[in-house]
Amino acid sequence: LLSQSRDCRRIELYTAFDEEPSEEVKAKFRAMVKRRAEGAPVAYLVGHKEFYSLDFEVTPDVLIPRPETEHLVVEALDQAKALRTQRGSQAQPLRLADVGTGSGCVAIAVAKHLPDSQVLAIDVSEQALEVARRNALKNALDPPQLEFALSNLLEGLEPELQFDLILSNPPYVSEPEYEALDTTVRQYEPRQALVGGPRGYELIVRLLTQAAERLVPDGCVVLEF
Repeated sequence: LLSQSRDCRRIELYTAFDEEPSEEVKAKFRAMVKRRAEGAPVAYLVGHKEFYSLDFEVTPDVLIPRPETEHLVVEALDQAKALRTQRGSQAQPLRLADVGTGSGCVAIAVAKHLPDSQVLAIDVSEQALEVARRNALKNALDPPQLEFALSNLLEGLEPELQFDLILSNPPYVSEPEYEALDTTVRQYEPRQALVGGPRGYELIVRLLTQAAERLVPDGCVVLEF
């Protein structure tokens, strides 16, 4: 409940105001406030973040989902709809890859809105994949609709795997840009999820080169960069 005083224009937040928190709760709260004052992102402090109206666990092993990445989901769903329309009602289920899945937010959001699709969530970090797997369970997604693979981009996958859509929010920050990032990002979020190389676009070039061999003839790549 938010209450605004007309006289002094203060906004006060009341929650469970009739309860007295224990000393343990107070101590945890003080510790969180201290860490936040030092720059720790709120999502890491509370352990979760909303993305595309879904709730995701986040840890320092994964990038915190950003609102702008929801545009990647929207575009992926639009492209999936276009492919279905083009191919007709007898088309096979779409097969998608989410490269650099991190928390799994893109793969899971897309899979939830394409229930007849098959999505492969890929990451080079086993720790990130563990977070993504927990988020899949949390959002009631199971194999074979959503599966996971440990791979450096697409190079570790079986040679015969082909995809209708390849999605990615790849690392695209350059080395100089990384040094100029806000400390709340640079000191807390995983560097390998942010830096794409000295110029920033090196991983994108590698991914596009690999994707050319992995797409079906009318498929497409959807990237955030």
